[in-house]
Formats: sequence, structure tokens, C-alpha cells
Amino acid sequence: MYRLTTAALTVGLLAALTACSNEPAAPTVSKTSSSPEPAATTSTLTPTPTDITYKLGETAKVNDDPNGVVFTATVIAYIQPVKGPQPPDPATQGGDVWATVEAKICNEAKTVTVSQFPWSLAYADGTVVKVTGSSGGDMPKPEFPMDVPIKAGRCVKGKIPFPVMSNSRPERIVYAPESLAADPVEWAVPKA
Repeated sequence: MYRLTTAALTVGLLAALTACSNEPAAPTVSKTSSSPEPAATTSTLTPTPTDITYKLGETAKVNDDPNGVVFTATVIAYIQPVKGPQPPDPATQGGDVWATVEAKICNEAKTVTVSQFPWSLAYADGTVVKVTGSSGGDMPKPEFPMDVPIKAGRCVKGKIPFPVMSNSRPERIVYAPESLAADPVEWAVPKA
């Protein structure tokens, strides 16, 4: 089973695969249209952090051929602040309000496992806010799953909560699963 949560396994697999080849194996990312146009309008590229920043609603297609993994990732919405209960203690949680990223992952190949942990928020000053790992209770619903396998042809969707400071807004939403650990996919957060 392929996990979209840690980099160690992919590094080992890619190292083993590239040892048998003269060319490095790297996943590719392509931008798919958010409208029902044919996939022929997409472009495929080897990802680097500066290659592309998606807009909310746009879908990134990740094709990790060496590992037989193909999936799409979409950030549907970013909401700050979220209505309802707020983080209990800004000193320990890192923020005084909750923000949510509504995300969707669709698997196209072999079974993968998804989690909230590859997602983070990046600020213009270099600050990065990661998920707390909190779930259940008063967390915004529906929650994006934690460590859930997805078979080929299936999707998962939900909200990922982040404790943020109410007086600042992130610049980007970052998705860095193990297949993209060195070159994450990013979506721009619109101004409030």
C-alpha cells in the first residue's frame, strides 16, 4: 500500500529504482482544467516549487510512474476564521482561530493512504503552520480523513483544520505527500 504521508519510503524506493537506471525517477505534476474540457489541454512537467502555483479549485495530477501511483489533488476552499469553537489555547495550539482547507484527493492507480499531515500553510514571512493532528469532537466537519486507504477510482474530500492567528493570512496552501516531498504542490490563498 502506498502512503501519501511520509517521504522515507519513496526516497528508498526511488533510490533503489534509480540504481538500476541511468535516469532519475521523478513524479510529474500536470495541471488539469477545472472545467469539463478534455485532458488534452493539460501540461505535464517535472515539479519544482517555483513551477506552478494553482488557484483554488484547480486540480493537480500527480503521476509517479516508477511507483505506480497516479492521483489528483484539489484545494476547493480556504476559510478563515471558521465559525464555531476556536482553538482552546493559542499558546499551545499556535493560533487564536481555526482556518480550514477543504481538499479532495482522487486515486487513479494502486491503493494509496491519505492523511492530513502532508498539508500545511505557508506565509510570506516564511512561517509554516502544520496540522495539529486533532480530530473528532468540535473540529470542522466533514473532516479530511486521517490514515485512510483509497482504492483506485475512489475519492476522499473533507476539511483540514489549522490553528492560525486572526491578524494574518497565509500566502499558500502546500501539499507535500511522500511522492512530492522535495517538490510540493501549492495553491495560492486569495486575499481576504
